[in-house]
Amino acid sequence: MSTRTATPAGSKRSWPVPASLLALVVVPVIAGVLRLVQLSGGPATMPANPRFDASPVPVVVHIVSAVVFAVVRAFQFVPRLRRRRRAWHRRAGRVVVAAGLAVALSALWLNQFFPRAQATRDIVYPFRLVFGVALVVTLVLGFRAVRRRDFARHRV
Repeated sequence: MSTRTATPAGSKRSWPVPASLLALVVVPVIAGVLRLVQLSGGPATMPANPRFDASPVPVVVHIVSAVVFAVVRAFQFVPRLRRRRRAWHRRAGRVVVAAGLAVALSALWLNQFFPRAQATRDIVYPFRLVFGVALVVTLVLGFRAVRRRDFARHRV
């Protein structure tokens, strides 16, 4: 049986996971924002991609939902917010699930319908398919566990 040591909610040790998750998304968020600026008619700060120009809606949905998912999800791991502001944690969890499903489903759509070079499609296609489906499954399982009040399974 494993024992968990409690970390004080305000301690510096309670922030490594959220800080790490936020650090992981800095570059993708910057790239996504630059792509959104370009798609909205702003200056071309990134290499042009005719595939995105031809069908920008799924790209915009993917970028916006990924930013929301990444940032809000990181704060779900702050013990103080989980313990002292349970209503916030619940609402943020719903936002994370909705944004995560939008990320996964838009990624699967982009993977299926955006044209790619054959070599790239052969290598990356199955990985994107597996990770997109895995994200949908884990979000649904986590949400179902919370609805059943099975918090131990929700934490896994």
